[in-house]
Amino acid sequence: MEALVALATAGGGAVVQAAGTDAWNGLRNGVARLVGRGNAEREQVVLERLDRTRATVEAAGDGEDRERVHVAQAAMWQTRFETLLEEAAEPERERIAAALEALIAQAGTAPEAERVHNDFRQATFHGPVQGSGTQNNHF
Repeated sequence: MEALVALATAGGGAVVQAAGTDAWNGLRNGVARLVGRGNAEREQVVLERLDRTRATVEAAGDGEDRERVHVAQAAMWQTRFETLLEEAAEPERERIAAALEALIAQAGTAPEAERVHNDFRQATFHGPVQGSGTQNNHF
């Protein structure tokens, strides 16, 4: 049971991590198929939930609010994955677990859409400069 919770936790994190990246469409469709379990209407409901998750994650500001939103969204999907795994009979549970592991791996290996590399060697600045991340300036 502990392994299922860990897998569901990783799945919830993967959904949030993939929002806003190149991995999103593949993960979105895979999660809809997995959670919808072959039912087109259920798959559509899952797709709509995933789209709301992405919009919520992308709308989150920086700092504590962003972290709170990420944690809440990941927990929501973790619960969905836990329920899916717990309600499945053993042979089906193994198939679901394998599919969820594949989706997690897919989300983890996709390039990030917002990856930034800054090289400031031999640069001269006359004022505040932000390469990436959060910067606080006090004047």
